[in-house]
Amino acid sequence: MITKQAIEAFGSIRTPFYYYDMELLKETLKVYTSYTKKFGYNAHYAIKANAEPRILQTICKAGLGADCVSGNEVKIAIKNGFAPSKIVYAGVGKSDREIKTALKAGIFSFNCESVPEIRIINDLAAGMGVVAKISLRVNPDIDAHTHKYISTGRKEDKFGISPWEFQAVADLLKELKNIKLIGLHFHVGSQILDMSVFPLLCRMVEQLQSWFIDKKIKIDNINLGGGLGVDYQNPDQNPIANFKDYFELIHKNLIVRPGQKIHFEPGRAIVAQCGHLISRVLYVKIGQKMKFVILDAGMNDLIRPALYQAHHDIENLVSTGKKTKYDVVGPVCESSDKFAHNIWLPETKRGDLMALHTAGAYGQVMAMRYNQKDLAKAYYSDEIIK
Repeated sequence: MITKQAIEAFGSIRTPFYYYDMELLKETLKVYTSYTKKFGYNAHYAIKANAEPRILQTICKAGLGADCVSGNEVKIAIKNGFAPSKIVYAGVGKSDREIKTALKAGIFSFNCESVPEIRIINDLAAGMGVVAKISLRVNPDIDAHTHKYISTGRKEDKFGISPWEFQAVADLLKELKNIKLIGLHFHVGSQILDMSVFPLLCRMVEQLQSWFIDKKIKIDNINLGGGLGVDYQNPDQNPIANFKDYFELIHKNLIVRPGQKIHFEPGRAIVAQCGHLISRVLYVKIGQKMKFVILDAGMNDLIRPALYQAHHDIENLVSTGKKTKYDVVGPVCESSDKFAHNIWLPETKRGDLMALHTAGAYGQVMAMRYNQKDLAKAYYSDEIIK
């Protein structure tokens, strides 16, 4: 919830901008780490969700490691305090340059997604005189019941190594001298709200790791990825994701072998609700059938509605007028630059301050300069509210 004090402070700030509630972020981290500590789990924050330095530094101070998907994310993680020994690096298309960056840094593990990638990492590691620690990202063929663009664990998805390739990988590991297998990695999708997915994942983890154990291949680490969803419909009522049920389901259903360490890669669930995109109304346009609220923020600032048809709760922060229906759109020259269709808002006029909630994940980090728009700045609750 955006406080009255914050709204008053917004009046002097050029829109659009991103606003981060640092108190909510810290409370979310407090709740999250209470469960990881309770069950002895390890967590690596998925930097792709939000890479703002202050966000990263706050998460690092809470004790999380980093989950990276590019060489630059590895560099950013280290720059903002994350220890290389707590950094994991995933991605189907790691370039030679990026692999060398991570090898030089001495990261905890590469999450490998194909047999050719394992060979390349071995060759590059050999050239540098080091041994690369890897986990195999396994594609478990599980439908996470989420949007098709963010479902990553089905057999038709590009991610991970399928079980039919296990024997080839096992043979390869005997051959390669600069690779050390330390674990298995799983990630089935993002924005998962169907909790039945996670017990299913745990059962699949046991089935798949048993193959390696039967072959006398030791699995020291199991990484279950991330994917827990947040409430985009009612962010004020549910500002913190359902970590309780999530971790208790994992603890109840996952068989942990002696000496194994369990890892997670939370992203959206940590940062989504603490972020908001704040915009001003440029015009209210009256059409034949609809009224259009045209904002100064567009798909260049928050692409999720255009890319995923995603919902974000929209609030007029200053009007208490009679409610009417509007389409809320941005200024970008694309018909897909639309945030909401036919929603109820208080009577809205030019200059009103609007908030698009739950924008802390995949908001600012995906911003672009399409139409040569300026990149919006970030402001933080503990800086603008005195």
